[in-house]
Amino acid sequence: MRDSYHEELDDIRGCLVEMANSVGSQMSTATTALLDADVALADLVIAGDEQIDATRESIDQRCFTLLARQQPVATDLRTIVVSTRIASDLERMGDLAEHIAKVARMRFPDHAVPQEVRPAFLEAGHVAEMLVAKAGTVIASQNVEKARELETDDDAMDRIHRGLFRELLADSWPYGVETAIDVTLLGRYYERFADHAVSVARRVVYLVTGERHVPEASTPI
Repeated sequence: MRDSYHEELDDIRGCLVEMANSVGSQMSTATTALLDADVALADLVIAGDEQIDATRESIDQRCFTLLARQQPVATDLRTIVVSTRIASDLERMGDLAEHIAKVARMRFPDHAVPQEVRPAFLEAGHVAEMLVAKAGTVIASQNVEKARELETDDDAMDRIHRGLFRELLADSWPYGVETAIDVTLLGRYYERFADHAVSVARRVVYLVTGERHVPEASTPI
């Protein structure tokens, strides 16, 4: 009975890794849709978000069932609770990729971002994909050292975000308020995506060590 129980926990972890991979694919496709004004890719991301939501619901249900039937304590209890919260972070990351795709779709056939800031969003997409891939690896391996590296890896996204604001606030910004709003929202979506990847890493550290990170107000553990 206990073997089956721990097999279920291992399978839930595997589902979380698959969910992270799906979210990474969603972000990659959303970034391409944004930069290429590709409405077909944007629609793929928007439709694909339903599967990520369904995966989160499935993981939650499995965890709640284990709580009710097994009444876990200590590390097993942490594993179940942390799994539901990681699923929530990943689901939110999928939502943010969907938001990016929706901006691309809304502005089609035009590009949502001007040429001058395209390199920043291309880099943001690459950083986002790297962060979620690393988060997936951390979930699978439960490597605390790698998990803690994400705190520093996130600095690259913060740098890109600050750079976008400098572009928007420059007197030379020629694209008007509507485009400025789009760029502001898009920059925020990428930044929050990265924040959730860091949150996943913090949850893994807590799972393994029992040490609770003291987060900023915007990224509760």
